[in-house]
Amino acid sequence: MPEKKYLKESIKLGERELTVESGRVAKQADGSVVIRYGDTMLLVAAVSATTPREGVDFFPLTVEYRESNYAAGRIPGNYFRREGRPNEKEVLTARLIDRPCRPLFAEGYRNETQVIASVISADPDNNPDVIAITGASCALFLSDIPFMNPIAGVRIGLIEGRYIVNPTYDEVRESRLNLIVAGTEEAIVMVEALMLAHKEINRLCRWQRELYKALEIQKREVTPVQIDEEMLSSINENYAERLRQALDTGSQDKRSSYAAVDALKKEVVESYPEDDPEKRAMAKVVFDHLKEAVFRDDILNKRRRPDGRRFSEIRPITCEVGWLPRVHGSALFTRGETQALVSTTLGTKEDEQFIDDLEKGEVKRRFLLHYNFPQYSVGEVGRFGSSSRREIGHGALARRALEAVLPEDSDFPYTLRVVSEITESNGSSSMASVCGGTLSMMDAGVPLKAPVAGVAMGLVMEGNKYAILTDIAGAEDHYGDMDFKVAGTRNGITALQMDIKIAGINAQIMAEALEQAKKGRIYILGVMEKTLAGPRETISQFAPRIIQIKINPDKIRDVIGPGGKVIRSLVEETGAKIDVADDGTISIATASGEAADAAVNRIRGLTAEAEVGQTYLGVVTRIVDFGAFVEIFPGTDGLLHISEIADRRVKDVRDELKEGQQILVKCIGREGNKIKLSRKAVLRDENRKAEAASPSESE
Repeated sequence: MPEKKYLKESIKLGERELTVESGRVAKQADGSVVIRYGDTMLLVAAVSATTPREGVDFFPLTVEYRESNYAAGRIPGNYFRREGRPNEKEVLTARLIDRPCRPLFAEGYRNETQVIASVISADPDNNPDVIAITGASCALFLSDIPFMNPIAGVRIGLIEGRYIVNPTYDEVRESRLNLIVAGTEEAIVMVEALMLAHKEINRLCRWQRELYKALEIQKREVTPVQIDEEMLSSINENYAERLRQALDTGSQDKRSSYAAVDALKKEVVESYPEDDPEKRAMAKVVFDHLKEAVFRDDILNKRRRPDGRRFSEIRPITCEVGWLPRVHGSALFTRGETQALVSTTLGTKEDEQFIDDLEKGEVKRRFLLHYNFPQYSVGEVGRFGSSSRREIGHGALARRALEAVLPEDSDFPYTLRVVSEITESNGSSSMASVCGGTLSMMDAGVPLKAPVAGVAMGLVMEGNKYAILTDIAGAEDHYGDMDFKVAGTRNGITALQMDIKIAGINAQIMAEALEQAKKGRIYILGVMEKTLAGPRETISQFAPRIIQIKINPDKIRDVIGPGGKVIRSLVEETGAKIDVADDGTISIATASGEAADAAVNRIRGLTAEAEVGQTYLGVVTRIVDFGAFVEIFPGTDGLLHISEIADRRVKDVRDELKEGQQILVKCIGREGNKIKLSRKAVLRDENRKAEAASPSESE
C-alpha cells in the first residue's frame, strides 16, 4: 500500500473555521479524516472491500456514528459505565449521513463499504451531526473508493429574521428554524427542512475537490452489471404486457400483485435451461430491469400510476377513534393498504425519559413516540426483537412532526407516550403514524395547538421528463427516484424529510412537490376532522388526574422532610403521586379526586405562609414572660406579645393563656421569618361587628 500523503486545510464556515486533516490517523483505512469545527472533532474512516459481494443486487453500504462520553469529559451514567448500543441520536445521525451519500457511489458498485464516524471531542457549542456529513464525504472522496461527487452538510437557523449558518446549541434553542441540508455542488440531495444552504454547500464541495487534486487520488474502476440486450428484447416481447397487468394494483390488492409478479418471474427464469445457471441468473436480472422499466414507462409516458390514481390523488382514508376501550386515547388510521393502530398514554413527571446527551449530560423528554413495524404488516416472516434503525428513524420523524403542536408543560403537565403499531403497510407508514398520532392524542384529550397530517410524495424523473406523485405506495417508493415526506398543519410544515436516488433535484421541482404536498395535507386534515374535529374536553377516566400548585421554593424542604420522610408519608396516606420541581411547582397525580384534595390540603398546610391582616386559629405552644408562641400552621409559630393579648393591661401571661389552648389571632406584621400576632386585634374586630349588628338607639 503506497504511503498516504498528509494534508491539513481549513475553510471559513459560518462564524468558525472548518478544518480537515488527512493522512495522520487511521492510515490503514481506504479513506480517513479528522474534521474539526470549534473544539468539536470527529474521526471518520471509510473502508471498501476490493471485490464485489456475491449474490446482491444492491449497494451494501453500512454507516455507523458514535458519540463517546469521554469526548465531553463525562463517564457514562449506566451500570456498566461504558457506551452501550447506539442511542436514538446516534442512529438518526447515521441515517443522516447514509441518505445523501448512498446515491453518489458509482453505478453498479457492489463492494461491501463501511463508514464509521466517531466523535472524539465535543465542545458545548457545536453539534457534531452536520459536521459528520461533510466528514464522511471527505473520507470517501479523498480515497480510491468510487464515491464520485463530494457532498457537504450545513444547519441553518433563523433568529430575529436573520439566517445563521451552523448555529450553536444555544442559538438553535432560540431559533425559529432548525434546518439541515446536504447536497452536492449541483443540487440538493437530502433535506431535513427547506433548501436554504446550497451556497455554503457548493463552496465546501469545491474545497473538497481542491483537496482531492492535492492528494492526487485515483479512483477504482467500476464495471457495472451488463444487461443481455438480446434476452431483454425477448423477455420484453413475450412478457411485458403480462408484467404490466401483474403490476396493476388498481384491479387487485398488493399481495395479489406481488404474487402475480413472482409467478411470472418464475415462469421467465424456468423458460431457460436448468443446466445453464448463468442464463437463469441473467434472466432474473433482466426481469427485474424490465419490471422497473415498465413501471417508469407507465408513469412518464402513459402518465398512469400502477393503481390507476391521478398523480395528485390520495388513496381512500378511514379514521376511527376510541377503538381501544381501556387506553387513554386511540385511533385506527387506514390509507389504502397502509394502516396504523396508534395509542396515547398519559403519564406523570415520573414517566419522563432520561437521556444521556453529549451537550447537557442527562436530559428529560416528556413526549415519546414509538413506531413498530412487525413483519406481518407486509405478509412476511421476519425478525422480531428490539427496534430497528428504520423503526427508530420513522418514529423520530413522526415525533418531530407532532412535537411542534404539543401544549406547554405548564398548561398540560403530562408525560405523553404515543405508540404506532403498523398493522398493514403499502407505503407511507410514518405519515400514517403522524395522522394516527394526532387523532389518538385528541381522543386522549390532549389540547393540541392544531391537528397535524402527513403525506409522502414521490418523483419519477428521466432527462427533462418528470412526474410528482402524491401519497406513494410501496412500488412507487421502490422504483421511484424520491421519497419526500411532508407533515404539518393547515398553516405550515412541522417536519419534512427527503430521500432521493438520483444526483439531485432543482428548486422548481421542489417547489412543485411542496405545493402538491400542501394540497394533499389539507385534504387529509379535512378527512381527519370529520372523525374528530378537536381534542376531547376531558381526559379518559383511566388516565391520572394531575393538579399543580405553586409554593415558595424555600418551603420545598418542608414538603420533602428529613430524608424524604414527609413526602413519603403524604404518598402513603393519600395514594397520590407527588412530584416537586425546583421552582416550587408541585404536581399531584391520582385517579381519585378525594385523594388529590387531601394531598393539596396537606401540602397547603405544610407550606402556608402568614399574611398580614389575616386571622388564624392557632394553638399556644409555649408561654414566656413577654408573651406566647402560637402555632398557626404545622411547624409555623408566631409571637403573641403580652401587649397584644387583651384590651387591658396583662400582668402575667399565664393568667390569660394555657399551653395547648386554641385561640384566634391576627397577623399584624412580618419581619423575615418572624411573625407578629395579636389577639387584641381579633377581639376589637369582634366588638366592631357586634356593634354594627346591634340596633341603633333611635330605633
